[in-house]
Amino acid sequence: MAITRTLCLLLAISLLSACSWLPKDEDKTTNWSASKFYTEASEAMKDRDYELAIEYYEKLEARYPFGRYATQAQLDIAYVYYQYDEPESALAALDRFIKLHPRSSHVDYAYYLKGIVNFNRSMGFVDRFIPTDVSQRDAGAAMDSFDDFSELVRKFPASKYSQDARKRLLYLRNNIAKHEIHVANYYLERGAYLAAANRSAYVVENYQRAPAVREALQTMIKAYDKLGLEKLAADAKRVLAANEATGKFDYLDEKDAESTPLGRKIWDYLELDKN
Repeated sequence: MAITRTLCLLLAISLLSACSWLPKDEDKTTNWSASKFYTEASEAMKDRDYELAIEYYEKLEARYPFGRYATQAQLDIAYVYYQYDEPESALAALDRFIKLHPRSSHVDYAYYLKGIVNFNRSMGFVDRFIPTDVSQRDAGAAMDSFDDFSELVRKFPASKYSQDARKRLLYLRNNIAKHEIHVANYYLERGAYLAAANRSAYVVENYQRAPAVREALQTMIKAYDKLGLEKLAADAKRVLAANEATGKFDYLDEKDAESTPLGRKIWDYLELDKN
């Protein structure tokens, strides 16, 4: 038995020795420079080999954490994550870039790309190909996108990305307002009349120039009627009729600056209606 165990041990040792002579898989990037990493990663991105591009960008930053190639890689990898359908990773990379490089000449693009990522999250995959009412979806991503584009326009009004951001802000704002009306009507149908009235009032107060304001007033009237609040219903009817007659839905006295809601002040400051 002892001899058998000795032979087995010798055999195992010889096998291990033989394995040590076998050729090992080498990392072809071992001696790559920062520029080589960046070039190869960029080529992989152009070829839509996003997994490989991510690998190269990550290795570039790990081996050469300082310098212009690493900085650009931090931004490029966010775009690759977005294309690779990993929005959370893309947003995390963009937040990191903004935090590390607040004075970069490309930080406006980081804010813009954040808005784009959240904009497409709010739409969903099917909505990109089949027309649907996106206002019926959860408004969380749309609100995030609105905040991202607002930040871009506020901080970088002259950015080449701001014009497109303004147009998207108009679209998002109208859809967010319409989403609020869907919620108000949901409450109305289920007999939660006070909640329906409050939700509609919120739209009237915060989205004065959105098309959904007309429907908000109509929902308010129905809710107040159900609640037996005749005076409030009459007030809402009067506002609706007056603005339908003039073709406007602008409920602010522009001369009373102190009464202007914060949301409207931001809206006017950004001059979104001029685009």
